[in-house]
Amino acid sequence: MCGRFVSSSSPARLVAHFGVDEIDASVGDDAPDYNVRPRRRILVVRARDDRRVLSRMRWGLVPSWAEDPGVGDRMINARSETAAEKPAFRRAFARRRCIVPADGFYEWRAVGVGRSVKQPYFVHAADGAPFAFAGLWETWKVPDDARGTMGDPDGWLRTCTILTTTANAALAPIHDRMPVVLPEPAWADWLDPDLTDPGALQPLLVPAPATSVRLYPVTRAVGNARNQGPELIDPLPEPGPGPGAAG
Repeated sequence: MCGRFVSSSSPARLVAHFGVDEIDASVGDDAPDYNVRPRRRILVVRARDDRRVLSRMRWGLVPSWAEDPGVGDRMINARSETAAEKPAFRRAFARRRCIVPADGFYEWRAVGVGRSVKQPYFVHAADGAPFAFAGLWETWKVPDDARGTMGDPDGWLRTCTILTTTANAALAPIHDRMPVVLPEPAWADWLDPDLTDPGALQPLLVPAPATSVRLYPVTRAVGNARNQGPELIDPLPEPGPGPGAAG
């Protein structure tokens, strides 16, 4: 599960890091987001005409056949083990794959007496670079009477989802799932729309090495989607025996 994450890197940094060739007009110059929630328009890297493009898409995939875009609220994540077969994701898995850059993500661990308190942890890359989450994207035709209130100027709503896999040893004490983090050598294959064989793509969708991530407790204020600011990722003391960091 990945329900909240951090997007603080500038478009310029992402262009350099991911070898982006083009920036869509949708990108703009938004402020860093330290508490990204579903329905937000997030940055993604996708392929278009053999070029890597940085775009914004709404988080929560809406299949092209959906009657209402609200269905995307249930599709912020997709299980990597079954996405190639599920009706909501299989077309995107075949031809519309993307990378979702993230500077870290949040996960919650039950602590305290009776495990009644949910303590958030911030998870980030050990080397300080942005994560490259494996994602899928889709287009949904906006009804004529709703144009201008949702989607892009061309009348299409572009949405995405983040693939998840089993947690690595660092994350397992907190949650049994984690986002798929693609290493750089896998980026080209993942973004290649001509590579459509699920059997060739599935080996890319594995847990990141435990040594590649670090995690620590942060304020419970992150649980309120309205809260923002870099203080949300300030480290706090461990509330008790906990997972610590992979060494």
